[in-house]
Amino acid sequence: MGRAAEILGVTQGFLRSLDEAKLITPQRSPGGHRRYSRYQLRIAARARELVDTGTPLDAACRIIILEDQLEEALRINAELRKNS
Repeated sequence: MGRAAEILGVTQGFLRSLDEAKLITPQRSPGGHRRYSRYQLRIAARARELVDTGTPLDAACRIIILEDQLEEALRINAELRKNS
């Protein structure tokens, strides 16, 4: 967790708050350390951008979820059009 926080320029508490908000749920090492995927780090970086601009954390989480859903819907739509 410390390395992920350092990479993103956030506190470990910020990463814990994203976990508590269920935005990202890192894997755990056998020793109990949090392990973040590259995707989770991108999500955390986006959350930081939104929070840094004054968006409350709960709203930032919702925005990120909606952005992710939109991206997936656009991908599926493009795939369906390609196969038509």
